Amino acid sequence: MQSHFASLSPEAFEHRFVQVNGIRIHYVEAGSGPLVLLCHGFPEIWYAWRHQIPALASARFRAVAPDLRGYGQTEAPMELDAYDIFQLTGDLVGLVHALGESSAIIVGHDWGAWLASYVALFRPDMFRALVLLSVPYVPRRTMSQSQWEQQAYPGKIFYQAALRSPGAEIFFQADIRNLLLRTLYSMSGNAPPGSWNFIIDPSAPRPAVHSMMPAWIREADINYVASEFERSGFTGGLNYYRNMDRNWSLTPFLAGAKILQPTLFIAGDKDPVIEFHGQEFRELGTNVPNLRKKVLLPEVGHWTQQERPEEANKLLLDFLKAES
Repeated sequence: MQSHFASLSPEAFEHRFVQVNGIRIHYVEAGSGPLVLLCHGFPEIWYAWRHQIPALASARFRAVAPDLRGYGQTEAPMELDAYDIFQLTGDLVGLVHALGESSAIIVGHDWGAWLASYVALFRPDMFRALVLLSVPYVPRRTMSQSQWEQQAYPGKIFYQAALRSPGAEIFFQADIRNLLLRTLYSMSGNAPPGSWNFIIDPSAPRPAVHSMMPAWIREADINYVASEFERSGFTGGLNYYRNMDRNWSLTPFLAGAKILQPTLFIAGDKDPVIEFHGQEFRELGTNVPNLRKKVLLPEVGHWTQQERPEEANKLLLDFLKAES
Protein backbone atom coordinates (compact mmCIF):
# COMPACT_ATOMS: atom_id res chain seq x y z
CA MET A 1 0.00 0.00 0.00
CA GLN A 2 1.39 3.40 -0.93
CA SER A 3 1.53 5.95 1.85
CA HIS A 4 -0.52 9.12 1.46
CA PHE A 5 1.93 11.00 3.68
CA ALA A 6 3.82 13.74 1.90
CA SER A 7 7.40 13.98 3.08
CA LEU A 8 8.46 17.34 4.44
CA SER A 9 11.79 18.59 3.18
CA PRO A 10 14.67 18.35 5.67
CA GLU A 11 14.85 22.15 5.72
CA ALA A 12 11.27 22.31 7.08
CA PHE A 13 12.48 20.87 10.41
CA GLU A 14 14.27 22.67 13.23
CA HIS A 15 17.89 21.50 13.40
CA ARG A 16 20.03 21.91 16.50
CA PHE A 17 23.40 20.82 17.89
CA VAL A 18 24.56 20.06 21.42
CA GLN A 19 27.82 18.89 22.99
CA VAL A 20 27.13 15.62 24.81
CA ASN A 21 29.37 12.82 26.14
CA GLY A 22 32.41 14.25 24.41
CA ILE A 23 30.85 14.60 20.93
CA ARG A 24 28.71 17.09 19.01
CA ILE A 25 25.25 15.67 18.40
CA HIS A 26 22.88 16.89 15.71
CA TYR A 27 19.17 16.54 16.34
CA VAL A 28 15.82 17.67 14.98
CA GLU A 29 13.14 18.91 17.36
CA ALA A 30 9.46 19.85 17.20
CA GLY A 31 6.67 20.46 19.68
CA SER A 32 6.45 20.85 23.44
CA GLY A 33 5.29 18.53 26.18
CA PRO A 34 6.54 15.15 27.39
CA LEU A 35 9.86 14.28 25.74
CA VAL A 36 9.86 11.48 23.16
CA LEU A 37 13.31 10.44 21.93
CA LEU A 38 13.31 8.87 18.44
CA CYS A 39 16.33 6.67 17.62
CA HIS A 40 16.98 5.50 14.06
CA GLY A 41 18.64 2.35 12.76
CA PHE A 42 21.16 1.33 10.07
CA PRO A 43 21.60 2.59 7.40
CA GLU A 44 19.40 5.54 8.36
CA ILE A 45 19.53 9.00 9.96
CA TRP A 46 17.07 11.19 11.90
CA TYR A 47 15.03 11.52 8.68
CA ALA A 48 13.62 8.01 9.18
CA TRP A 49 11.19 9.74 11.62
CA ARG A 50 10.05 12.48 9.21
CA HIS A 51 6.43 11.22 9.39
CA GLN A 52 6.39 10.86 13.17
CA ILE A 53 7.94 14.18 14.26
CA PRO A 54 5.04 16.42 13.06
CA ALA A 55 2.43 13.96 14.35
CA LEU A 56 4.00 13.92 17.81
CA ALA A 57 4.34 17.70 17.90
CA SER A 58 0.68 18.11 16.90
CA ALA A 59 -0.31 15.77 19.74
CA ARG A 60 1.58 17.96 22.26
CA PHE A 61 4.72 15.92 22.66
CA ARG A 62 8.28 17.16 22.39
CA ALA A 63 9.73 15.05 19.59
CA VAL A 64 13.53 14.86 19.35
CA ALA A 65 15.23 12.78 16.66
CA PRO A 66 19.05 12.74 16.81
CA ASP A 67 21.56 11.52 14.31
CA LEU A 68 23.12 8.80 16.44
CA ARG A 69 26.88 8.70 17.05
CA GLY A 70 28.70 8.22 13.74
CA TYR A 71 25.72 9.17 11.56
CA GLY A 72 24.72 12.24 9.58
CA GLN A 73 25.84 15.50 11.12
CA THR A 74 26.70 14.00 14.52
CA GLU A 75 30.40 13.47 15.20
CA ALA A 76 32.00 10.13 14.35
CA PRO A 77 34.93 9.29 16.65
CA MET A 78 37.70 7.27 15.05
CA GLU A 79 38.22 4.68 17.82
CA LEU A 80 36.31 1.41 17.56
CA ASP A 81 35.59 1.25 21.29
CA ALA A 82 33.94 4.69 21.08
CA TYR A 83 30.91 2.78 19.77
CA ASP A 84 30.40 0.31 22.59
CA ILE A 85 27.07 0.07 24.37
CA PHE A 86 28.08 2.35 27.24
CA GLN A 87 29.09 5.20 24.93
CA LEU A 88 25.98 4.82 22.77
CA THR A 89 23.58 4.78 25.69
CA GLY A 90 25.62 7.51 27.39
CA ASP A 91 24.86 9.75 24.42
CA LEU A 92 21.12 9.29 24.96
CA VAL A 93 21.30 9.94 28.69
CA GLY A 94 23.41 13.04 28.06
CA LEU A 95 21.04 14.27 25.36
CA VAL A 96 18.04 14.06 27.70
CA HIS A 97 19.94 16.11 30.29
CA ALA A 98 21.13 18.61 27.66
CA LEU A 99 17.51 19.13 26.63
CA GLY A 100 16.75 20.17 30.21
CA GLU A 101 14.69 17.06 30.92
CA SER A 102 14.93 14.40 33.60
CA SER A 103 12.90 11.67 31.88
CA ALA A 104 11.72 10.57 28.46
CA ILE A 105 9.87 7.92 26.53
CA ILE A 106 12.25 6.31 24.06
CA VAL A 107 11.26 5.00 20.65
CA GLY A 108 13.73 2.98 18.58
CA HIS A 109 13.80 1.25 15.23
CA ASP A 110 16.39 -1.37 14.22
CA TRP A 111 19.64 -0.41 16.03
CA GLY A 112 17.65 2.31 17.75
CA ALA A 113 15.43 -0.41 19.24
CA TRP A 114 18.50 -2.29 20.43
CA LEU A 115 19.77 0.87 22.12
CA ALA A 116 16.34 1.61 23.59
CA SER A 117 16.33 -1.83 25.23
CA TYR A 118 19.76 -1.29 26.77
CA VAL A 119 19.08 2.23 28.00
CA ALA A 120 15.80 1.04 29.53
CA LEU A 121 17.78 -1.57 31.47
CA PHE A 122 20.58 0.82 32.44
CA ARG A 123 18.43 3.84 33.40
CA PRO A 124 14.87 2.83 34.31
CA ASP A 125 14.66 6.00 36.41
CA MET A 126 15.06 8.16 33.30
CA PHE A 127 13.36 6.15 30.52
CA ARG A 128 9.91 5.40 31.85
CA ALA A 129 8.44 3.70 28.78
CA LEU A 130 9.67 2.46 25.41
CA VAL A 131 8.55 1.57 21.93
CA LEU A 132 10.50 -1.01 19.94
CA LEU A 133 10.09 -1.17 16.17
CA SER A 134 11.30 -4.20 14.18
CA VAL A 135 13.82 -5.52 16.73
CA PRO A 136 12.37 -7.18 19.86
CA TYR A 137 14.19 -7.14 23.16
CA VAL A 138 16.96 -9.76 22.95
CA PRO A 139 17.92 -10.89 26.47
CA ARG A 140 21.56 -11.66 27.15
CA ARG A 141 22.54 -15.02 25.70
CA THR A 142 24.95 -17.53 27.19
CA MET A 143 27.30 -16.91 24.25
CA SER A 144 28.55 -13.93 22.26
CA GLN A 145 26.95 -12.72 19.03
CA SER A 146 29.57 -14.32 16.75
CA GLN A 147 29.38 -17.60 18.68
CA TRP A 148 25.58 -17.58 18.38
CA GLU A 149 25.82 -16.99 14.62
CA GLN A 150 28.18 -19.95 14.18
CA GLN A 151 25.97 -22.23 16.24
CA ALA A 152 22.70 -21.10 14.63
CA TYR A 153 23.96 -21.11 11.02
CA PRO A 154 26.92 -23.52 10.70
CA GLY A 155 28.77 -23.21 7.41
CA LYS A 156 26.88 -20.05 6.51
CA ILE A 157 27.58 -16.34 6.98
CA PHE A 158 25.12 -14.33 9.03
CA TYR A 159 24.73 -10.88 7.46
CA GLN A 160 26.11 -9.14 10.55
CA ALA A 161 29.42 -10.95 10.08
CA ALA A 162 29.68 -9.29 6.67
CA LEU A 163 28.95 -5.90 8.24
CA ARG A 164 31.73 -6.46 10.79
CA SER A 165 34.30 -7.31 8.12
CA PRO A 166 37.17 -4.87 7.48
CA GLY A 167 36.12 -4.31 3.87
CA ALA A 168 32.48 -3.44 4.56
CA GLU A 169 33.07 0.31 4.08
CA ILE A 170 34.38 -0.25 0.55
CA PHE A 171 31.20 -2.12 -0.39
CA PHE A 172 28.86 0.47 1.12
CA GLN A 173 30.64 3.52 -0.20
CA ALA A 174 31.14 2.32 -3.78
CA ASP A 175 27.68 3.53 -4.89
CA ILE A 176 25.90 5.00 -1.89
CA ARG A 177 22.62 6.02 -3.46
CA ASN A 178 22.14 2.70 -5.24
CA LEU A 179 23.13 0.76 -2.14
CA LEU A 180 20.56 2.60 -0.01
CA LEU A 181 17.89 2.13 -2.63
CA ARG A 182 18.59 -1.62 -2.90
CA THR A 183 18.56 -1.99 0.87
CA LEU A 184 15.32 -0.07 1.36
CA TYR A 185 13.57 -1.94 -1.42
CA SER A 186 14.83 -5.47 -0.78
CA MET A 187 13.91 -5.38 2.94
CA SER A 188 10.53 -3.71 2.41
CA GLY A 189 7.05 -5.12 2.04
CA ASN A 190 7.14 -4.11 -1.64
CA ALA A 191 9.85 -6.63 -2.51
CA PRO A 192 9.12 -10.24 -3.56
CA PRO A 193 10.10 -13.05 -1.16
CA GLY A 194 13.80 -13.81 -1.12
CA SER A 195 14.89 -10.33 -2.17
CA TRP A 196 17.01 -10.05 0.97
CA ASN A 197 18.49 -13.00 2.85
CA PHE A 198 20.03 -12.68 6.29
CA ILE A 199 22.08 -15.82 5.66
CA ILE A 200 24.79 -15.99 2.99
CA ASP A 201 25.70 -19.41 1.65
CA PRO A 202 29.28 -19.12 0.32
CA SER A 203 28.75 -22.07 -2.01
CA ALA A 204 25.54 -20.77 -3.58
CA PRO A 205 25.28 -18.24 -6.42
CA ARG A 206 24.34 -14.76 -5.27
CA PRO A 207 20.82 -13.75 -6.31
CA ALA A 208 20.33 -10.67 -8.45
CA VAL A 209 19.39 -7.63 -6.38
CA HIS A 210 17.11 -5.04 -7.92
CA SER A 211 16.99 -1.35 -7.08
CA MET A 212 13.37 -0.36 -7.52
CA MET A 213 11.94 2.71 -5.81
CA PRO A 214 9.68 1.58 -2.96
CA ALA A 215 6.15 2.98 -3.08
CA TRP A 216 6.53 4.72 0.28
CA ILE A 217 9.58 6.87 -0.45
CA ARG A 218 10.40 9.70 -2.82
CA GLU A 219 13.42 10.43 -5.00
CA ALA A 220 14.16 13.48 -2.85
CA ASP A 221 14.18 11.32 0.30
CA ILE A 222 16.76 8.92 -1.13
CA ASN A 223 18.89 11.78 -2.40
CA TYR A 224 18.93 13.50 0.98
CA VAL A 225 19.84 10.38 2.96
CA ALA A 226 22.52 9.50 0.37
CA SER A 227 24.00 13.00 0.67
CA GLU A 228 24.26 12.60 4.46
CA PHE A 229 26.11 9.28 4.07
CA GLU A 230 28.38 10.93 1.52
CA ARG A 231 29.24 13.31 4.35
CA SER A 232 29.63 10.80 7.18
CA GLY A 233 30.63 7.55 5.50
CA PHE A 234 29.57 4.23 7.01
CA THR A 235 32.34 3.42 9.47
CA GLY A 236 30.45 4.79 12.47
CA GLY A 237 27.34 2.74 11.77
CA LEU A 238 29.33 -0.40 11.00
CA ASN A 239 31.24 -0.02 14.27
CA TYR A 240 28.00 -0.69 16.16
CA TYR A 241 28.10 -4.24 14.76
CA ARG A 242 31.83 -4.57 15.37
CA ASN A 243 31.27 -3.95 19.08
CA MET A 244 28.58 -6.59 19.62
CA ASP A 245 30.91 -9.24 21.02
CA ARG A 246 32.58 -6.62 23.18
CA ASN A 247 29.19 -5.43 24.43
CA TRP A 248 28.38 -9.00 25.44
CA SER A 249 31.64 -9.35 27.35
CA LEU A 250 31.04 -6.03 29.13
CA THR A 251 27.53 -6.83 30.36
CA PRO A 252 27.48 -10.14 32.28
CA PHE A 253 25.39 -8.35 34.94
CA LEU A 254 22.44 -8.35 32.50
CA ALA A 255 22.00 -12.15 32.68
CA GLY A 256 18.30 -12.79 33.24
CA ALA A 257 17.36 -9.10 33.11
CA LYS A 258 13.82 -8.21 32.07
CA ILE A 259 12.58 -4.87 30.78
CA LEU A 260 10.01 -3.68 33.31
CA GLN A 261 8.81 -0.43 31.71
CA PRO A 262 5.52 -0.25 29.78
CA THR A 263 6.43 -1.24 26.22
CA LEU A 264 4.90 -1.27 22.76
CA PHE A 265 6.30 -3.47 19.98
CA ILE A 266 5.54 -2.89 16.29
CA ALA A 267 6.96 -4.74 13.27
CA GLY A 268 5.98 -5.84 9.80
CA ASP A 269 4.93 -9.39 9.04
CA LYS A 270 7.46 -9.40 6.16
CA ASP A 271 10.35 -8.17 8.28
CA PRO A 272 13.21 -10.73 8.16
CA VAL A 273 14.23 -9.70 11.69
CA ILE A 274 11.10 -11.43 12.98
CA GLU A 275 12.40 -14.63 11.41
CA PHE A 276 15.89 -14.71 12.93
CA HIS A 277 14.66 -13.21 16.21
CA GLY A 278 11.56 -15.38 16.19
CA GLN A 279 12.16 -16.80 19.66
CA GLU A 280 12.62 -13.34 21.15
CA PHE A 281 9.47 -12.15 19.37
CA ARG A 282 7.44 -15.05 20.75
CA GLU A 283 8.83 -14.56 24.26
CA LEU A 284 8.39 -10.78 24.42
CA GLY A 285 5.60 -11.05 26.96
CA THR A 286 7.86 -13.05 29.28
CA ASN A 287 10.97 -10.91 28.85
CA VAL A 288 9.00 -7.65 28.94
CA PRO A 289 6.31 -8.28 31.60
CA ASN A 290 4.64 -4.88 31.05
CA LEU A 291 4.30 -5.32 27.29
CA ARG A 292 1.16 -3.38 26.42
CA LYS A 293 0.78 -4.52 22.82
CA LYS A 294 2.64 -6.54 20.18
CA VAL A 295 1.61 -5.69 16.62
CA LEU A 296 2.59 -7.14 13.24
CA LEU A 297 1.52 -4.87 10.40
CA PRO A 298 0.45 -6.85 7.30
CA GLU A 299 2.49 -6.56 4.09
CA VAL A 300 5.12 -4.44 5.84
CA GLY A 301 8.84 -5.16 5.79
CA HIS A 302 11.70 -3.82 7.88
CA TRP A 303 11.14 -0.06 7.56
CA THR A 304 8.09 -0.09 9.80
CA GLN A 305 7.28 3.57 10.49
CA GLN A 306 8.29 4.68 6.99
CA GLU A 307 6.33 2.00 5.14
CA ARG A 308 3.09 2.46 7.08
CA PRO A 309 3.23 5.84 8.83
CA GLU A 310 -0.52 6.21 9.37
CA GLU A 311 -0.85 2.97 11.34
CA ALA A 312 2.49 3.34 13.11
CA ASN A 313 1.58 6.86 14.23
CA LYS A 314 -1.80 5.79 15.58
CA LEU A 315 -0.29 2.94 17.58
CA LEU A 316 2.51 5.19 18.81
CA LEU A 317 0.21 8.04 19.86
CA ASP A 318 -2.29 5.75 21.58
CA PHE A 319 0.57 4.27 23.63
CA LEU A 320 2.20 7.62 24.41
CA LYS A 321 -1.06 9.20 25.56
CA ALA A 322 -1.75 6.24 27.85
CA GLU A 323 1.75 6.31 29.38
CA SER A 324 2.33 10.07 29.67
